Amino acid sequence: MGRAVAVIDGEHYAPVVRDALAEVEHEVVAAVLAGGTEKLVGGEDYGVPLHDDLERALAEHAPDVVLDLSDEPVLSPRQRLLLASRALARGVAYEGPDFRFEPPAYAPFGLPSLAVIGTGKRVGKTAVTGHVARLLARDRDVVVVAMGRGGPAEPELIESPPGVDDLVRLARAGRHAASDHLETAALARVVTVGCRRCGGGLAGMPGPSNVLAGAELAAGRNPELVVFDGSGAAIPPVDVDARVLVAHDVASGLNPYRVLVSDLVLTMSDDVAVGAARLTDAPVLRFDLRLRPTEPLAGRHTAVFTTGPAPVDHLDAELVLVSRNLARRDALRAELEGLEADVFLVEIKAAAVDVVVEAALERGAAVVLADNEVVADGLDEALLSLAPARVRA
Repeated sequence: MGRAVAVIDGEHYAPVVRDALAEVEHEVVAAVLAGGTEKLVGGEDYGVPLHDDLERALAEHAPDVVLDLSDEPVLSPRQRLLLASRALARGVAYEGPDFRFEPPAYAPFGLPSLAVIGTGKRVGKTAVTGHVARLLARDRDVVVVAMGRGGPAEPELIESPPGVDDLVRLARAGRHAASDHLETAALARVVTVGCRRCGGGLAGMPGPSNVLAGAELAAGRNPELVVFDGSGAAIPPVDVDARVLVAHDVASGLNPYRVLVSDLVLTMSDDVAVGAARLTDAPVLRFDLRLRPTEPLAGRHTAVFTTGPAPVDHLDAELVLVSRNLARRDALRAELEGLEADVFLVEIKAAAVDVVVEAALERGAAVVLADNEVVADGLDEALLSLAPARVRA
């Protein structure tokens, strides 16, 4: 039970809609006419104030829930999920005859904080988190709390950047040695806390996770800023001062919600940038990734192993293989058969350590870790403007 704004359409006769509004368990205080004219004759009375815009109806009536009594062809599933996203971003539930979306609940957090979230896997989110951490750690004490599908059972504090030998030891002990908190610690060279999560809701709430315990562990160090790193499309369940969204798709599912709760949107797609700009007044920036070795390759015969599209033609090396199969173990093992190279340049992703680094060690090849450098005009200025005022340089 609660106050409701109803979404209705003109493909239903007004008396049918008016009776339905009286029957539902909620107190319907207003309605939004989403479109449709087939059964409208003019001057329809729905028994409640009528609006043509959901945002204005939400602002004026402050409902507890949006009740969707519309249907195809007026609203497609994508259009209904866009309305749901707008409601959830305002903290209002959205329900229909056989579904209900609750607004995600974020736990309070007492320190200055940012979150980097994504619309899916392999969109460059971890690279952006590393860029954010490096930038803000130039003159601040920063801790990154990362959650992942392969994170530790108990939140894990990494105070020193792990090297290749450290990652190999973890892999041989049965750990996921390419977990995001290890990658960020190794490449951004900041203190990290590793957490895990299982599953994720359509609006980004993770299933069982230890992120809140990880947040407590980070807060115990009393840093000047905590950066929360999302996992895939899952959002850290923490109420932060600002969010940065890394997007590959802003139209599907409840991705519009992710746009609407973010203060900066980054994307590698021109089309996605246009779509995001239609949804939000927040800045939307295009970025690219460039593979960056953590040490010079000096013209050596090099095999490159990545998961993503970052270009490699700028590398100071003679490339004998460029593999983008770190997440495809069978294809990766096939590529490694008979491979000869002086250097294995490896992203810390997926099977990087337990397969590729182990293969390099067997052959006596050098291992160089690879970072994904984020390249975007105006990015640093935009990020610095998001840092909570009490920790701005």
